Order: sequence, then C-alpha cells, then structure tokens
Amino acid sequence: MMLRRPLAAALTLGVLSLATACAGDDLAEEETGGGAGSGGSTGGQVTLASQSFDEAALITAMYAALLEDTGYEVETRLVDTRGAYLGEFPGTVDIVPEYLAGLGDELNIEINGEGAAAVSTSDTQETIDAMAPLLEEKGIALLETSGASSQNAYFVTQEFSDAEGVTALSDLEGQAVTLAAAPDCKGRADCEAGLTEVYGMDVTLLPLGYASPQTYQSVIDGESQLGQTGTFDGSLEAQGLVLLEDDRGIQPAQNLVPAVTEEFLAEHPDVEDTLNGLMEVLDNDTLGALLLQVTVDRETVEDVAQQFLTDEGLL
Repeated sequence: MMLRRPLAAALTLGVLSLATACAGDDLAEEETGGGAGSGGSTGGQVTLASQSFDEAALITAMYAALLEDTGYEVETRLVDTRGAYLGEFPGTVDIVPEYLAGLGDELNIEINGEGAAAVSTSDTQETIDAMAPLLEEKGIALLETSGASSQNAYFVTQEFSDAEGVTALSDLEGQAVTLAAAPDCKGRADCEAGLTEVYGMDVTLLPLGYASPQTYQSVIDGESQLGQTGTFDGSLEAQGLVLLEDDRGIQPAQNLVPAVTEEFLAEHPDVEDTLNGLMEVLDNDTLGALLLQVTVDRETVEDVAQQFLTDEGLL
C-alpha cells in the first residue's frame, strides 16, 4: 500500500557524503561506492539511513545494491536508534528502510507528544491508515509493505527457562526483571511500557542495544534476566538462549516498508518500482534464512544482499 501526499517536489538517489552532513555526533557512517547501473533511472545521489543491528543493516545493504545498480550513488548512515536519523528525514536523509509500527509510533510521539496513544496495532492496514496524517505532515511517502514483519522479541537463558518454568512473557508477571535492550525501549508499548503495563513486570532497563553482543552477554552472565532481539534471530540456540512467547500480544505490525521523502520520490519515481520489487520477494522465512548467514555464518551483509538479489533476478 503506498501512501503519498499530493505535493511532492524533488527526488534524487545516490551516495551522499556524511563527513559534514551528519544528523548528529552519534550518526555512524558507512560509505558505499556508486556504480553505473543498468536501469533507466536518472541517477544522482541518495542518502539511506537505518539502524545498525544486523537485520536492519542487511535490508539497507539490499536497498543500496539495488539503487547503485540503477545508476545512483548511495551513502548509508547506520545509527543506534531511529531518533538519531528521524530529525534529518526529510532533510539530509532521502530513503529509510523502515518498520511500519516503529516509524508510526515514533512520528506520533514527535508530532503529538510523549503522552500520545500509540497509532499502531497488530493489523497492517489499520496501522497504515492511522499513520497517514503523520506521514503527510512530515512529507514522507510509504511504498509497498513487505510480507516480512519483524517484531521485537525477548529471550532468557535456557537454564533460567528450565529452572523457573518460564516459556512465555506472562510467566514473569509480578517479578522484578532487568532488561537488556535498545535505548529507545523505554516508554514503548512493544517494549518497556508493554512489559510493565500488560505483563505486570517491574522493569529495570539496561540500554545495551538491540540484539547486540553486549545484550546477549548481559543475559548469559546473569546481569539481566531478559534480553531484547527480533523474531528472526537464529543465533539464540547456539548461545544457550530461548525466546519467550508474547502471549498477550504487545507486538504491533512491523512490516518492512520503504519510506521515502515525497520530494525525492516526485523527482525520482523510478525508485518506487525498484524498491517495491524487493518488498515482493521478502517474507519471514526468507529473511530469517538470510540473517542466519550474517549472524551465524558471519558473512557480510553486503555479500549476503548481493547474492540474494542476484539469485532473485533483481540485479
């Protein structure tokens, strides 16, 4: 489903230099060289921004490879949290590989304040419809959503699960738990707030990162009882970790979706077909298998993205 505002001005894709155009000091940069492409695009420069955890980095590498192949020069910014790039989108950032509810709820807080009720639900279309006024106000267009929906998930050690009989989040109701998670977990309905309000936990947050080595180690060492990752995490079993069931359903629709500034899309409409083609071939099983190549086999996100896109005939 594509949402766009009637007014859209200029679109340009390519590699943007981050050295002086950073959204902030915490913006990490990853530069990719531009390549001559085959498609009939006008080309140019584009800045992609995304979060730095493996899954987001892999999807971003796919965007970059596709855009380079169609004649754009692409620069990628990988940061710790969505808020680190959202202030520059629209702005110095042109395209973001996004997660539907994550973007919607963040925009909602930015525009309507911290106390605003979440706009996201577990239903994809309901969430898109609720986001429409926020996207219009910001000047952001959503392209087609993917069948792949990556949600937050929470894990404990297998030893803790067996000893305490904990297999679902509701098994921790009434308990004080230390949670290793992303810094933006605090106050989120699908993270700290949901665990507190829906599951009745007394949560102490350690901002160690989303599915980061520090988060895994904190749980393994017993510093934290609970760690945050994603539903596609295939590395848990080898680390002696196990996902807990979200049996009260605090996770909203988190379909992968390209978010593009209206200005950029108006000037470069070819981007729509390029990125929608990727959305059509991504589903949960496919993305889960690709992530294993990154997290377990330790292949680079660039190599995994290139091979997948080639195999799918997108490059």
